[in-house]
Amino acid sequence: MPQMPKRVKFRKSQRGKVRGKASRGNFVAFGEYGLQTLDGGWLTAEAIEAGRVTASHSMRGDGRLYIRVFPHKSVTSIPLETRMGKGKGEPEFWAAVLRPGMILFEIAGIPEGAARDVLARVAYKMPFKCRFVGRRPNV
Repeated sequence: MPQMPKRVKFRKSQRGKVRGKASRGNFVAFGEYGLQTLDGGWLTAEAIEAGRVTASHSMRGDGRLYIRVFPHKSVTSIPLETRMGKGKGEPEFWAAVLRPGMILFEIAGIPEGAARDVLARVAYKMPFKCRFVGRRPNV
C-alpha cells in the first residue's frame, strides 16, 4: 500500500516550483550506499513503493534498506470533461517533492557489488535519472 500522511493541516496543496539543488538530505547518512537523484520533480508514493518492493526482493532479506523520502504533497485533479468554476479537484495521489541531489534510498549490510545491482534495479523504477553514491568519509 502506498505511503501517505496520517493527518495533514490542509487537504489540498498548491503546485509550487522546484528550484535549486538539495541542501538537506543530499548525503548518505544511515547506510553505506545510496541512490541519489540527478533531477528535480515529484516522486509519487506508488513509485516509492515500487522501489521499496524491488529493493527488498533483490536483497533477499540481507542487509537493511532505508527510505529517505516521504510523500507529503497532495496532488489534486478534476474529472475529465468538467466545466470550469466548480473549484479545485479532490486529492488523487501523494508525492514527495525532490530537488536534484537528494538521496532516495540507502542500503547497509551488503557488499558494494550487490548494492550496485540492487540500486540499479531500483533506479530503473524511478521516473528520473539517478546515480549510485557511497558514504563520504567523516569530515
